[in-house]
Amino acid sequence: MRLSKETILEIKNLRKKGFSIPEISRECNRPKSTVSRHIKGVRILSRYYQRWLSRRNASKIISERNWQLADKKAKQLIDVITEKDLILMGISLYWAEGAKRDFTFSNTDAEMIRIFVYVLRKVFGIKDKDLKISLRIYEDLNKKTCLHYWSGIVGIKLGINTSVDILKGTKKGKLKYGMCRIRAKKSGLLLKEFFAIIKRVTSLTSPRSSTDRTRDS
Repeated sequence: MRLSKETILEIKNLRKKGFSIPEISRECNRPKSTVSRHIKGVRILSRYYQRWLSRRNASKIISERNWQLADKKAKQLIDVITEKDLILMGISLYWAEGAKRDFTFSNTDAEMIRIFVYVLRKVFGIKDKDLKISLRIYEDLNKKTCLHYWSGIVGIKLGINTSVDILKGTKKGKLKYGMCRIRAKKSGLLLKEFFAIIKRVTSLTSPRSSTDRTRDS
């Protein structure tokens, strides 16, 4: 939605008076991303600087407190991780990011890759020799550095025999170590198992399934 000149001027004036992005967003009823775009280069007037600074510090304190509360809640919700939990984590990751025709999982998020490989080893008994790791990086990235980084994530030494697809262009905000792709050899049955579990989960969480369980009880 295109903003009127009046709204843009109001956003800039509020910024000059030391209003934070969330405050301007509420005042003008506009998304924070929109506000952020229009306040670029707008300087806060010196007489309002202390107001902005105090608001920013208050926001930081609130954010830190909320993180502490969130961490406490996370520990209450998840004490230990069972094998069933790992299965659900693994198939959820694959459902979101995996290929449909062959067993391939790709991502730039190192923790996703690490957890997914852990699940394959721990739950499904996949051996390292049956995993094929490849990378996709941009031409301005250091190939050796990327191989070393992903070696640490997957726990497998990657080197000259590792397939690395080099793309033209620069990373520009993308993960500085590129994308890692996990394939499993002779994985036709494994792929079917993953999608069978996904199907099972969807059937157990469908409205009809809930109604059936209520009726049976």
